[in-house]
Amino acid sequence: MFQLTATPASALSDEPVHIRATGLPPLQLVTLTASLKDEKGNLYQSKAFYRADAAGELDLKQAPSVGGDYVGVHPMGLFWSLKPERPFGRLLKRDVNSPFLVTLDLYDSVCSQDPAPAQPRASQVVQRWFSRPGTQRVPIREGRVRGALFLPPGEGPFPGIMDLFGGVGGLIEFRASLLAAHGFAVLALAYFAYEDLPKLLQEVDLEYFEEAANLLLAHPKIRGPGIGVLSVSKGAEIGLAMACFLQQVVAAVCINGPNAVYDFPFRYRGLVMSPIPAFLERMQVHVSGAVSLRHFRGDPREELNQRSVFPVEKARGQILFVIGEDDQSINSKEHAEQALAQLQSHGRSNGRMLVYPGQATF
Repeated sequence: MFQLTATPASALSDEPVHIRATGLPPLQLVTLTASLKDEKGNLYQSKAFYRADAAGELDLKQAPSVGGDYVGVHPMGLFWSLKPERPFGRLLKRDVNSPFLVTLDLYDSVCSQDPAPAQPRASQVVQRWFSRPGTQRVPIREGRVRGALFLPPGEGPFPGIMDLFGGVGGLIEFRASLLAAHGFAVLALAYFAYEDLPKLLQEVDLEYFEEAANLLLAHPKIRGPGIGVLSVSKGAEIGLAMACFLQQVVAAVCINGPNAVYDFPFRYRGLVMSPIPAFLERMQVHVSGAVSLRHFRGDPREELNQRSVFPVEKARGQILFVIGEDDQSINSKEHAEQALAQLQSHGRSNGRMLVYPGQATF
């Protein structure tokens, strides 16, 4: 009798799931698929082909996929290879109080068509949560600051983190909520396209982020004397600026971001930094309809652009640049290398880079 198990069947979204199948014919080729729908009803799917062992069993911790969306031993491959049915869709969890429901299906043959032509021989639904019971969500509307503070269960104090996303705008909470499940107090910060904030981002006013940092540090459950910043894309540009200019920031993680000001002017007190120019003629449009912006922005190394480069040597804390090398929005590895060289030229060693080849973004 075919049986498919996934353990645990309910867990945080960053916790591993052990997938096994039993009762298969010895050495049978099978197809495993995963599927989920987001809150808007958009479908995401993945598949992989496996061969059962001589005992008619399959363990994804040990067995290699022989085809499909990935090849080799990847125990969580069905999860990280989920891709949108609609081109260019991005999987985002909007309501952190409910889980993603991932359906795992087992077919007793190689199913190369989408959708699979037959009914699965076994199925299992897995709940993937972004919040742990007892986590407190506190809406933030103080002064100019808008966001949501996620506090772990307990009295604390907890290490404080500010979480910044990029050009999509609005308030994105899933990463902050998930970090709170691991013992961090995290402020998911909106900075445009949310409530009474500007609808469009026209400049970056660092004093807004300084106000948010002071608000976070003033909370009785936050452990001082400083905070960390977790940031991606446009948010990573801001996160790096915060590390350079704000004494409240003692650590920054910058994911796929630049080392200089782009797109919009940057302001902090009396300082104004103009953005590096962009060149629309360098944009690359692919047959699929995707647009690559990787090369259309000016180079920070050019003399005329030096005034737009952030003074990373002034950063008091540690900086980690996380790079997905296949990101087509920005050449973030090159920017990180420039920032690290700048630190080294000033005798500083408080930066490092973590690179993921073939990865687009996070």
